[in-house]
Amino acid sequence: MQQQEIHNFLEQYFQANECSIAENNTGYLTVQLTVELDKELMNRPFYWHYLEKTGGIPNPMKLTFITSKQDTPDSIKGETIYFGSPRLHQIFQSTKNLASFIRLYENHDHKNKQTALFPWLCMNVKISYKCDRKKDIFKSIGLQMINGKMVDDFHDHLLQIPLTPKIPDYSFTLSPLIKPKSGMARIENYLSSTIEVDDHSWADEANKRWEKDLALLNHFYEDEEKKNDSYEVERKALQEQYEPKVIISFINGGMFYLTEDAI
Repeated sequence: MQQQEIHNFLEQYFQANECSIAENNTGYLTVQLTVELDKELMNRPFYWHYLEKTGGIPNPMKLTFITSKQDTPDSIKGETIYFGSPRLHQIFQSTKNLASFIRLYENHDHKNKQTALFPWLCMNVKISYKCDRKKDIFKSIGLQMINGKMVDDFHDHLLQIPLTPKIPDYSFTLSPLIKPKSGMARIENYLSSTIEVDDHSWADEANKRWEKDLALLNHFYEDEEKKNDSYEVERKALQEQYEPKVIISFINGGMFYLTEDAI
């Protein structure tokens, strides 16, 4: 995740949670938190508890995030944020906590011109290939809910598009011809078919390692007239360790209303 992508993500995150953006420059972003987001991010439970007890006036914090030090004047003080930083990890987790599904609109520049916005369903998923080893692959799939067009790496495309939680002036949304439930099923079928034609040599190799360790286990218990409960426990442990599995996990998703040529 590049720094500009992080900047765009932060901008969309705070806008989606109705925070006002005081400054939005190339290297930094200053936002005024809402009460809800202050409680979510700032870890001030005693302050909010006291305020609720006394009936005081809430004063949520204003934060500055520096996404590029070289593009930020020395006079600007704030928190440097980068991929892997604790704050960004916290915001990623907050995204899951606050909403697994979001609705956003393209903030286009078609001034004073009636503009149709086309509905897109986005699903962000994690595909886990599990045996005694594990590999995770993240997929972002977008489905246009009128013509059925499907796009890989949809989140990357969205990062290049200005989005807003409120429909822009002179805009109207088109009603989807494909229902959300049907759209999710199409994406799931697409992912399943992709996995089916994938290279599964990893599973064959895992099965070979499983057979080898199972042979050693059987050899260890071969002198027993009847294999006891301990054998069964160890056999099941080997199965749990080596048995190849592919697990698709839903991370989050949303409906995005975009202009016809946005993607």
